[in-house]
Amino acid sequence: MMTMLLSGIGMGIVFDGYRVVSDELRISRIWVPIFDLLYWIAATIAVFQVLSSSNHGEVRFYVFLGLILGIGCYYWLFSKITVRLVKLLILTVRAVTDFAIRAFRLLVVKPIILLYRLAKLILAFFRAFAMFLLKIVVQLLRPLWLLLSWMTKPIWKPAFRWWNKWVNPLIAKWRIAERYQSGISTFRGLWQRWKNRKDSNKDHD
Repeated sequence: MMTMLLSGIGMGIVFDGYRVVSDELRISRIWVPIFDLLYWIAATIAVFQVLSSSNHGEVRFYVFLGLILGIGCYYWLFSKITVRLVKLLILTVRAVTDFAIRAFRLLVVKPIILLYRLAKLILAFFRAFAMFLLKIVVQLLRPLWLLLSWMTKPIWKPAFRWWNKWVNPLIAKWRIAERYQSGISTFRGLWQRWKNRKDSNKDHD
C-alpha cells in the first residue's frame, strides 16, 4: 500500500515536471500527444516493475487505491511546490548556460578576435615600415648607382656599340633564315599534299 502511494506521488512529480518543461521549451502541439503517450507507457512500466518487486506481481484492489491516493495526495499537497521548483531549476539552468556562454565569449572569443586584429595591425605596421626603409635605401643607393654608371661608362658604352653593330645584325639574319626555312617547309607540305591528291585521283580513274 505504501509503495503504491509513493509510486503515485512519483508519477505526479514526473508528470508535472514534464508538463512544465514542455511549456518552457514550447514544444509543438503535434508532438504533445506523442510525448504524453510515451509518458504513460513509461509510467505504466515503472508501476508494474515496482508492483512486481514489492507485491510479487499480484494486482489487488488496494494497489490501485494506493496509486490513486498517492496521485491525489501529490496534487493536493505538492503539485504547486513541484511546479515552482521545476521552473526555478529551469531558470537556474538557463542562467548558468547564459553565464557560461558570456564567459566563453569574454574570456576566449574576444581575446582571440583582439589578438587577430592586433596581429593584423602589427603586420601592417611592419609592411609600411619595410616599404619606408626600402625607399630610403633606394634613395641612398641612387647616387652610388649613378656614380658607378658614370665610372663604367667607358666600358659598357663600347660594348653596347659593338653589340648593336655585330650581334643584332646576326640575330636579324637568323630570323630571316628561320622565316626562309619556315616558308620552304610550308611549300614542301603543300606540294606533298597536292601530289598525294593527284596520285589518289589517278588511282580512282
